[in-house]
Amino acid sequence: MDALLSLILLGVQIYSFMLIGYIFMSWFPGARESQFGQFLAKACEPYLEPFRKFVPPLGMIDISPIVAIITLHLASQGLIVLFGMLF
Repeated sequence: MDALLSLILLGVQIYSFMLIGYIFMSWFPGARESQFGQFLAKACEPYLEPFRKFVPPLGMIDISPIVAIITLHLASQGLIVLFGMLF
């Protein structure tokens, strides 16, 4: 079961890096229109969309991706605790 937990945590970490990359792509004009940008958009937007509905932007700064990454991190910590209790 430790291998399964490690695999899940690795997936969460990779997804976090994808989210960070997608966020940074907004700083460069045309980056999100590239093939890699479109791939990241398809992977990240479904997760980010609910956070954008509930977390309002602060001026011109959208903090919803930060909240999404923190939530993802907290969920992974919850999985560690859950696996620790079950196994």
